[in-house]
Amino acid sequence: MANRYGEAALIASQQGSSGTVNPVARWEAAMLQVYPTSIAARKKGSPRGAFLGLCEEGFVKGIPPGHYAASKDNKNYAVRAAELLLEGSRKWSRSELWQAVTEDPSKKENHQMDIVLALWKHDLIVKR
Repeated sequence: MANRYGEAALIASQQGSSGTVNPVARWEAAMLQVYPTSIAARKKGSPRGAFLGLCEEGFVKGIPPGHYAASKDNKNYAVRAAELLLEGSRKWSRSELWQAVTEDPSKKENHQMDIVLALWKHDLIVKR
């Protein structure tokens, strides 16, 4: 199973029966479910930006492209990671994927790859 941020991405991406296709609302509902008592965890921007960035660019199955993400960096990390996974040329670990998508080796990964890998492992990343 994915970590809790990855789990939230899975929940948010599969909420089609709830009637809303708004990924922002889906993310917030999923985070409330996964982190019911931690406001700080629910507000964490990096995983949110990664999930919404993937949605914005049409990478998440069942969610139409649109304008959802405020964070360009987290979006770019997630989109590049999804592109690398879709190339299918190799298997990637979380740390290898992070090193491949960031230009700053001192920059710490902050659950962005958990989002991408959880969606990938459940066949929820699609080609644009």
